[in-house]
Formats: sequence, structure tokens, C-alpha cells
Amino acid sequence: MRNKIPCSADRLGLLNPQMIQAVAEASAFQIAQQYVTANRVRIAEADESQIRSAVVGNAGLYEQNIQLKDGHLVSKCSCTLPEEPMCRHCIAVLLEYQRWAQPQQSRKPSLAKEPIAAFLAGPSDNGKRATLQSCTSDVKLNEVMVFLEWLQPATKALEKQEPLPTPPALGPGSVTTWIQTIWNLEDRRRESEEVMTNLETLLKDREADVGHLTKQLQLSLRESNAAHATTQELQREVASYKEVLTRVSELTAEVVRHAAQMRAVTGDMLQKGSQLDKLVSSFKDVAEALESAVALPPS
Repeated sequence: MRNKIPCSADRLGLLNPQMIQAVAEASAFQIAQQYVTANRVRIAEADESQIRSAVVGNAGLYEQNIQLKDGHLVSKCSCTLPEEPMCRHCIAVLLEYQRWAQPQQSRKPSLAKEPIAAFLAGPSDNGKRATLQSCTSDVKLNEVMVFLEWLQPATKALEKQEPLPTPPALGPGSVTTWIQTIWNLEDRRRESEEVMTNLETLLKDREADVGHLTKQLQLSLRESNAAHATTQELQREVASYKEVLTRVSELTAEVVRHAAQMRAVTGDMLQKGSQLDKLVSSFKDVAEALESAVALPPS
């Protein structure tokens, strides 16, 4: 979008925020202030007659080219917004330029700058061009744009956990360092995922081993309980056998005692039998004598 506004100022540094607000739409000026506060404006090259810049909008990165020429302020932006007479992105660039075009002693240090933030040197007395001086001098706007174009599919790939797209062919510099840093972080993330996967596999194996050992322990406990119950039963049987053995011992002693008594009685009976035999023999002798006496004739 290209706009042309009549302007009586002969230097861009004379366009203060009040003058810009007077000719801009209220909503566009408010959004532009938010862009400046959010540090979305990047000035690539600037002097008192021309500014080349880029603004990170809500839908992407837009380029601007603002010129002060022949009493007119000509602004060109790659966006398609219908804001008149100047879009929010160009307003944000002018506000950012005014902020950085202040004298050196009145500038306040910005601690919220991103790594690619730039610091614009104030114009010299003779009006020579002041170029962008960044914290890393090798950062270029076209490389930043290439980086942002690569970053969008890279972000989607990271969200889907897919391999990163092929990095753009850039020379040595900060942008290449950023891309390499993202690659290194992604490699570390994948290595961490592999380590986590290995640890999870190892943990599952350990859990399976623990489960197997637990089953074996439970089986051993059941066998131990069965063996303990068998031991108790055997102990009861041994106790009963001891009682029977004690009773048998008592009976054996009784049998021995009765046997001794029987032997004594048998001895007595044998002695008495001998005496009876003698008595019988005496009876026989007496009977024979009587028979002999009876058989003799009387004298």
C-alpha cells in the first residue's frame, strides 16, 4: 500500500508523535503504539529523508519504505490494509524513528530488546545518512526475513515432532547462529527423547523382572507355608508316637514284672509237684505193703 501526504517538515526527525497522531486514524495510531511497545519494529536503514524498515504484524512480516520528498511524506508498506492516509505499520516506524532519533544523552537504555533489536544512531549535523548499528553487526534485514520464513515451517515441524526443514543457505553471521542453535536444541531434544525412551524401556524391563520375582516370592511363600503346616503335622505325629512309645515301655516293664512272677510261681509249682511225686510214691509203697499184708494167710 502506498500513501502520499503533504508535509511542511524538511526532516523526518521533526515529525513528532503529536503531528503523526493528528493525521492518522485513531485506531491505527493506537495499534502502532502497541507495536512499538512490543518491540515489533526493525529499522534497517534511516536518515532524515528516508527510512527502510520491517514490522512484525499480526499476520506476518511487512516491509516499509518511507520518504520525505518534495514536500510530501510518501509511505509504502507491503500490507494490504485500507487505513488512510497511513497504515499502522508505517505509523509504528515513524514513532520508532522518533524514539531513536533523540539526542544520545536523552536516550534511555532498553533492557527489553530482543537479540535482533537495532539501535539507530542520531543524524549528524551535516545530514549524512545514519545506518543501523545492531548488537551483532552481521544481522541483515533480508537474512532476518529469510530466517522468519524458515522459522514458520520449522515451528510447525517442532509442534508435530517432525524433522526440521532444510536451513536456508546463508553466510556466517548471527542468523546462521540462530538457525544452528535451533538445530542444536532440536538435536538435544531428540537425544533426550531417545534417552527417555530407553529409560522407559529399561523401567518396563525392570518392572517385568520385579513382577516375575514377586510371583516367585509368592510361590516360595506358599511352599514355605505348606512346609510349615507339614512340619507341624509331623511334630504332632512325633508327639503321639512318643506317647505310644512311653505306653509301650510301661507295658514292657509290666510284662517283665509278670514274667518274673510267673517264673517264681512255676518254680513253686515244680517244687510242689516234686513233693507230690514223693508223696505219691510213698502212697504206692504203703498200698503195696497193705496189699502184701492182706494177701498173707493168718498165722
